[in-house]
Amino acid sequence: MSEPEDPILAQRARIRERANLGQRVGYAAYAIATVAFFIGLATAFSGPLVTFIIVLLIVGSVILAIAIQVGYAIRGAERHEEDSIAMRRRR
Repeated sequence: MSEPEDPILAQRARIRERANLGQRVGYAAYAIATVAFFIGLATAFSGPLVTFIIVLLIVGSVILAIAIQVGYAIRGAERHEEDSIAMRRRR
């Protein structure tokens, strides 16, 4: 018989997965913007290409900022919980 999973830990795991996905998407947007920049540098920067690069940088920055913050929050919550458990054991 398996022990039921803690709903808080399950929710943290789901949030952590989404934060990791957000980081991958944010860094991918930066990578695509970099490639597009060098394509524009090798050819001629057209208006749509510049707009594409700027949009990728803005979207990547917003997604990455949120994902990094959420990742740190999850790690902080886990660290706090571990510290609380350790304090209770010392008493």
